[in-house]
Amino acid sequence: MMSNLFDLTFVLAAPFWALMILAPGWSWTRRIVSSPLVFAPPALLYLVIAVPRLAEVLPAVAQPSLTGLQELMAEPGAATLVWAHIIAFDLFVGRWMYLESRELGVHPLVMAPLLVLTILLAPIGALVWLVIRSVAGRSRADREWDLAASGRPAK
Repeated sequence: MMSNLFDLTFVLAAPFWALMILAPGWSWTRRIVSSPLVFAPPALLYLVIAVPRLAEVLPAVAQPSLTGLQELMAEPGAATLVWAHIIAFDLFVGRWMYLESRELGVHPLVMAPLLVLTILLAPIGALVWLVIRSVAGRSRADREWDLAASGRPAK
């Protein structure tokens, strides 16, 4: 049972990742990914797995210890719960990155590998995004400043 839920977790998130990576400019991608409900399927699965395990999980997160977490993670339900947590929040971060990249005009060929990195190693992908975002934001502000200084209207 837990093996099926473990597998289902990524299946619930994969279509949204595929849209952001493979069809970033498609109008439906923006419409779909703009909804905060994108995050809901893996988050709901997390809830389904978490509720029956609250008595085990709450002590482990309220007073975390390496030993306690190791013992808890040895149980398939807890490992599946952690996986659902990771998948849900990776998707949340990836969605934020995608939406901001579209606003800032970051090219999809830059974002596609970065989103793949975020699927695999989200904290590293998020850090790289913060650097790209900073550079893209500065260059956008520079363009807007140049337009304002020239008297031309901004787009």
